[in-house]
Amino acid sequence: MKEDSFETLAVHAGEDREAHFGALSVPIYPASVFAFTDPDEGIAIHNDEMPGYYYGRLGNPTQTALEQAMAEIEGGEAALALASGMAAISAAAFSLLKSGDHVVAPESMYSTTTNFLRYIGGQFGIKISFVDAANAEAYAAAIRPNTRMFWVESPSNPLVRITDIAEVSSIGRAAGIATVVDNTFATPYNQRPLSLGADLVIHSATKYLGGHSDLTAGIIVGRTELVEAARKGPAKFYGGNIAPQVAWLVLRGIKTLALRMERHNENAMRLAEYLSELAAVKAVHYPGLADHPGHETAARQMRGFGGMLAADVRTADAAKSLVGKLRVCTFATSLGGVETLIQPVALMTHSTLTPEERSQAGVSEGLLRVSVGIENIDDICKDIYRALMEDRT
Repeated sequence: MKEDSFETLAVHAGEDREAHFGALSVPIYPASVFAFTDPDEGIAIHNDEMPGYYYGRLGNPTQTALEQAMAEIEGGEAALALASGMAAISAAAFSLLKSGDHVVAPESMYSTTTNFLRYIGGQFGIKISFVDAANAEAYAAAIRPNTRMFWVESPSNPLVRITDIAEVSSIGRAAGIATVVDNTFATPYNQRPLSLGADLVIHSATKYLGGHSDLTAGIIVGRTELVEAARKGPAKFYGGNIAPQVAWLVLRGIKTLALRMERHNENAMRLAEYLSELAAVKAVHYPGLADHPGHETAARQMRGFGGMLAADVRTADAAKSLVGKLRVCTFATSLGGVETLIQPVALMTHSTLTPEERSQAGVSEGLLRVSVGIENIDDICKDIYRALMEDRT
């Protein structure tokens, strides 16, 4: 099946019909406890000497099916499903890092990841260097003797900046540093970082993988030894396990991922081009646009440019006014659902950063983050235009 197209793979990934009595939809196993039928086998399963299940926090067949599916569609050896994207981020970090280690990460990325790294820096004595991730050589320049992890987010949140994953991974590999890529914005449909040399891939499955704004989940994919280190360490001890009902929802979402991403990609490109022509919009950030600084790199390492874009409407007041007038699009946080979501970045997700930190990250006061949905693109464009221009006419 690994030779099949992504579209076919996404529909059938994780299937083991023999194990589930021929069920086309993997069953939900809500059991928190699994009984043993043989003493030696039960002891071996409990002591992790053979595969099997015994306690829901440590795995169940529905979770395993999701992990197999994610390993297949990301091209990894193994995967670990968790309760949220932040659970995946923290599990990856804590499995790779210890007190005194050093991390290199983007200066512009998801603000909660920024704050998480600062938090563990203060709590556990982990050193963090934030760099311009659009310049791969900035990672090389930031290396210290104790550097253990390169963190990459490409496209980044919210400015959809692009990092050359292959180059950063090569730099990390030569120095014995693990490269971890947050692939949430791109999804494995558009980008497969493991094939570019990354060691681990992270997803907030809450977003495009689930795709319908009805779950929270996280995924880690990569080499078996790294994934198992996360499973047997942070995932086990911190308890960020995924519920089987949620794992099933993510599995169901993956089956339509290719179809949805085709529409997200197409709509976002159309909207970016449309907004670029409006005088009321100061700047549009989308890697599919030829004038985007990372366009050539994105075109080389991505299949499509994704469903996320950012637009600068100059002031925080203008951004706030626009989201209050939407009718088709939705004023809400999060992203990756079938509906178009818009939020003012400086007033919400990046409000935890100081004005100076936002400026360093390139987040202007009038920046809007747009998660472009699968509605008719003409309806999306008309709704944003009306909300943008209402006070100007």
